[in-house]
Amino acid sequence: MRGDILEVIGGFVLLVWGADRFVHGAAAAARNLGIAPLLIGLTIVAFATSAPEILVSVVAASRGEPGLAIGNAIGSNICNIGLVLGCVSVIRPIKLRSATLRREMPALLAVTLLTVSLFLDSYLSRIDGLVMLTGLVIVMIWLARLGMHSAVNDPIKRDFEAEIPQHVPMKMALIWFVLGLATLLGGAALLVDGAIDIARTLGVSDVVIGITLVALGTSVPELAVSLVSALKGEYGLAIGNIVGSNIFNLLAVIGVAATIAPAPLAPSVLSLHIFVMVAFTLVLFAMTYDYDGKSELSRVEGGALLIAYVAFISYVIVQNV
Repeated sequence: MRGDILEVIGGFVLLVWGADRFVHGAAAAARNLGIAPLLIGLTIVAFATSAPEILVSVVAASRGEPGLAIGNAIGSNICNIGLVLGCVSVIRPIKLRSATLRREMPALLAVTLLTVSLFLDSYLSRIDGLVMLTGLVIVMIWLARLGMHSAVNDPIKRDFEAEIPQHVPMKMALIWFVLGLATLLGGAALLVDGAIDIARTLGVSDVVIGITLVALGTSVPELAVSLVSALKGEYGLAIGNIVGSNIFNLLAVIGVAATIAPAPLAPSVLSLHIFVMVAFTLVLFAMTYDYDGKSELSRVEGGALLIAYVAFISYVIVQNV
């Protein structure tokens, strides 16, 4: 058991460092190619911040444990909204003044509902996976068009302009990209090995381990990025990073898992976990709607998200461990 815990911790460390270098290299390379910072942020960075979840999905599915990948995707989305946005907005309320970001929120809701519709037959087939991967391509194209047609004075443009790496030689950018990807793959392999062994030792399903332990670990990069962005006053990045990551978590992570290893869904996914994820997404959608004229995610709202997340994880642990 101790060795399994060390594997998981080692996997988390490699995933966090690898994700940072992977995003840095990908964003710098794209900037060197002349791609606009907003376009880089909405597509490349959003996809890259989901790289830990995607690689965990690939490794888990290839080892015949698709439930771990599905649990990771659902748990990461719940964690991103409840823990990450909850913590960040409690520390500093997040101002919501980006029209681009407001257009992304309905996309997240639509992708979430698509996922639910594919889950209703209690089986994730290869066709379901291909539908989600096709949706991923469509969303990437839509985000690219959104980036090109965004208003010049949109605050999120300034945020990405400040954060996308500059003056990084293309050779160095590619080195960081490849090194980050290799580190992510190694970290994902370690994490999956340790998580599967811990699940077997505790006698719980891989879905439960994915929703709790693995999801928490793979969401650490999002927590770090959002917290630093909020403290810098880059509010568009703080929440935009979460919205983009959640979209890619569902389409890419579950899509890859279903395509590699089609499998029936655990009963708990349909009876509880997927509906909790939908509830968190709907609450975020409601909170980001400018109904009170303040255009911010307040400390009270952040505290409510955080309490709800802790309550959900506590319930899952008590019921299964």
